[in-house]
Amino acid sequence: MNNTIPAIIFDNIEKNFGSLKVLKGITGEINRGEVVAVIGSSGCGKSTLLRCFNRLETIDKGRLIINGINLSKPTVNYSQLRQLRTQVGMVFQQFNLFPHLCVLENMTLAPRKVLGKTPKESAQLARLYLEKVGLSDKASVYPEQLSGGQKQRVAIARSLCMNPQIMLFDEPTSALDPELVGEVLQVMQQLAAEGMTMVVVTHEMQFAREVAHQVIFLDKGIVTEQGSAYEVLTNPQSDRLRIFLSRLNSR
Repeated sequence: MNNTIPAIIFDNIEKNFGSLKVLKGITGEINRGEVVAVIGSSGCGKSTLLRCFNRLETIDKGRLIINGINLSKPTVNYSQLRQLRTQVGMVFQQFNLFPHLCVLENMTLAPRKVLGKTPKESAQLARLYLEKVGLSDKASVYPEQLSGGQKQRVAIARSLCMNPQIMLFDEPTSALDPELVGEVLQVMQQLAAEGMTMVVVTHEMQFAREVAHQVIFLDKGIVTEQGSAYEVLTNPQSDRLRIFLSRLNSR
């Protein structure tokens, strides 16, 4: 993959749900190794944008290219979708672990089924990433035995087992108790330091300030402000962003 080509290109993309216009002509680029924080009020289109990036939602208009795969077309063939699923990992707000499988089984399922790895190879990979997120001792336990922060770290490790080139995070800490947020953000900071391309929908402004290269502020399906984390979060240009940030700071 040519490292000079952006990891994600989105040009005037639109997404509607019936008569509801959710994304209204959004344009931007995300470079390889870049961390981008997508911020905005609930219902502004953040999660929909992220879901378009891995084809959980299809766009209605515009151009969308993810890691060289053209998702602009109304139909994407099976091989393209399979390629996308192996190259783009996603971590959800609610963890989405299989409750009937232990941690190791949760992590080895996709490498075996999608990448064709042997059970031994998959287990070795899973243990490597469990160690990376500080959960080496949790391989045999079930999700119900884990705290929320541990579940989310397992979810991140599970995505890493697919060796993705891009990681998408959809409000990964919003379902966690405040004291558990730090352990998940620490893992994400480590990934960023290692050069992982990341798009993070978040309300964690401190994380955005310290880790993100670029911040995109969405308001009612439109990019209202976009730029470096310092520019956008320290010197907001619009009243909407100033109000949004002041509300977060007053919590």
